[in-house]
Amino acid sequence: METRERILAAARQVMVQRGLVGATTKEIARAAGVSEGTLYNHFRNKEDLFLCTLRELPSGFIRLVVALPARAGSDTMPSILKEVAQAALEFYDESVPMGGSIFADPELLNRHRELLKERGAGPQRANELLAAYLKAEQGLGRVHPEADVHTAAYFFLGSIFQRAYWRQFLGEAKDTAADERFLAGVINSLGRLLSLTAGD
Repeated sequence: METRERILAAARQVMVQRGLVGATTKEIARAAGVSEGTLYNHFRNKEDLFLCTLRELPSGFIRLVVALPARAGSDTMPSILKEVAQAALEFYDESVPMGGSIFADPELLNRHRELLKERGAGPQRANELLAAYLKAEQGLGRVHPEADVHTAAYFFLGSIFQRAYWRQFLGEAKDTAADERFLAGVINSLGRLLSLTAGD
């Protein structure tokens, strides 16, 4: 494994266990078997490392949503939304415990916000990209012309995020069958939402 990949794997492990605030670059470097100086040769700071770790999570959620608008009309909407829903739940299951502690450190949160702004990134981008995909499907006539695609994106990703959040908060074990039923319900509900006019 290349040095950068070793550092990312170690960061993921340490941040899942200790959260972003509790994790230190020294601890991550030690877990990766490199010096702290070597870590800084690859990543600017802990916030940079955190963002890179999120991008490389196994779910591939970030890469998936970035490519989403261009996929309009390429497959059925339910099949694309199922792919997005599964990746989102896996991503949130892992990222919630990693990033949740950031709100306990206002200084770290501000630095993180600035880095996101600098890179044109942030959690809102997933909603924006999903809304852009739904808007493109609307242009193809597969979504009702009066449907509110921005609210639909919030409904879809927000409900999935909340499932991951409550699971972490309550300490519940992952239940694949229950997750599949939940995601199918979300997708079906979204389909009904997108077929309604604003006044229905």
